[in-house]
Amino acid sequence: MKKKILILCTGNSCRSQMAKGFLQSLDPELDVYSAGTNPSSRVHPKAVQVMAEIGIDISDAKPQNVGAYLDQSFDSVITVCDHAKETCPMFLGEVKDRLHIGFDDPADATGSEEEILAVFRRVRDEIRKDFTAFLQNTNS
Repeated sequence: MKKKILILCTGNSCRSQMAKGFLQSLDPELDVYSAGTNPSSRVHPKAVQVMAEIGIDISDAKPQNVGAYLDQSFDSVITVCDHAKETCPMFLGEVKDRLHIGFDDPADATGSEEEILAVFRRVRDEIRKDFTAFLQNTNS
């Protein structure tokens, strides 16, 4: 049976979208969703850009409100920002495993274009490392 995973952050524009992209690329058999407690109007263009640099297309992703998923069951609900962890709502469906794997918000980066992209790339690489480890742990 397919594992069903929800990745949750505040804006659902960067970290959760990148994590979803990684999980789907690492294991296409997973049923992965991402949502936000206060979703943005669109996925951050730099998140799309840095994922495309490594061959993962998240350009069609749309921020979703976590409310759409509260009545569903999940194998794992993973928060990727502290605010989402603190405000994670109660799910009516069964949640077998709640995890927090936190990352800096690259949307908060300041500086030159190259400095901002460097933060997006660093967070992308941290997400790849931590979610690869998550998959290895859940599959062992």
